[in-house]
Amino acid sequence: MFKHEKKLFHPVAVEKPNPQYAALLQEQLGGANGELKAAMQYLSQSFRVKDAEIKDLFLDIAAEELGHMEMVAQTIHLLNGHDVDAQSVPAGEIQTHVLLGLNPGLINASGYSFTADYVSVTGDLCADLLSNIASEQRAKVVYEYLYRQIADKKVKETIDFLLNREEAHNAMFREAFNKVQNTGSNRDFGTTKAAKMYFSMSEPSPANSRFPHSDVTPPSFQ
Repeated sequence: MFKHEKKLFHPVAVEKPNPQYAALLQEQLGGANGELKAAMQYLSQSFRVKDAEIKDLFLDIAAEELGHMEMVAQTIHLLNGHDVDAQSVPAGEIQTHVLLGLNPGLINASGYSFTADYVSVTGDLCADLLSNIASEQRAKVVYEYLYRQIADKKVKETIDFLLNREEAHNAMFREAFNKVQNTGSNRDFGTTKAAKMYFSMSEPSPANSRFPHSDVTPPSFQ
C-alpha cells in the first residue's frame, strides 16, 4: 500500500523560469535513466525477492524514487513558467508547449514517451542488484551533466540533493550485493578454468597490465 503525503521529499524552487532547461530536465522524469524508471524497476524486481531485508530495501528505494519523480516534475513545472511558447525551446522536446499545456509529461528530453522497456528485471537477485547499481551510476552521470548546464542556484540545490541520494542508493545496493554475491547467478562464477582466463587481444600489452597472461584470477567485485 502506498500513500501520498502533501509535501515534497525535499523542497524545490527556481530563481526564474527557463523552458529550455525544463526540456533538458525531462530526461530525469521520463527518460531511460530517470526517476520513474528507477521506481518501476525496483518495485517490479521486489515481487520475487525472498530475502526480507533486501525486499524492503527495494520497496523503500522505489518509494523514494517516486518522491524524487515528484520533485523533478515540480521543478519542471516551475521552469516552464506560465505561457506556452514553443519558440522558447530551440532544441529538445516541444510537446510541453504544443500538446501538454506546460504539464510535465512522461517523456524524455527529446519528447519520446516513457516505456517499460527501460525497466530491467531478471528474477535473479545478483543480476538485478548489479543492474540497479549501474542504474544509480548512470542517473548520477545525467544529473552531473544537468548540474553543469544551469546557473540557477535553487535548481542546482535540488540537483545536488538528488545526486547525493543516488549515491546513497548506489551504496545500499552495493551492500546488498555483498550480502548475496555467492548466490544465484554468481554461484557458478569462476568454477572452471575458462572462467578465470583472460585473452589479451591488444598487442603489445602495457608493461604494467593487471592481465598480462591468459591464466589469471578475474577481478572481484569490491
